Amino acid sequence: MAQVNVHINGRKYEISCDDGQEAHLARLGNYIDNRVKELIAAVGQVGDAQLLVMVSLLVADELSDAYAELDVAKLADHGATAMLSAEDALSEKIESLAERIESIAESYEQA
Repeated sequence: MAQVNVHINGRKYEISCDDGQEAHLARLGNYIDNRVKELIAAVGQVGDAQLLVMVSLLVADELSDAYAELDVAKLADHGATAMLSAEDALSEKIESLAERIESIAESYEQA
């Protein structure tokens, strides 16, 4: 198991992770550290625990928004698929009606 040193708000945290995940974990740590810095700029230094709770809530909100966007995209894809299915069914119906009209026209021509 690998170890990564993550720096958040000037503090070093040693975090264990699966082998090969070190760079990913380091990027996540940098992201959180940057969000903490943004929060400090907005509300000031209110203590590590308070900052980490606030940043956790901000990140959870971002994740919630991302999930909502995915749900909307899935609905749009499902709607597009349903629309294509409806168009295919309508196309087949029109084709069937055209064949019937041609058949009726041919019977009138022969009479």
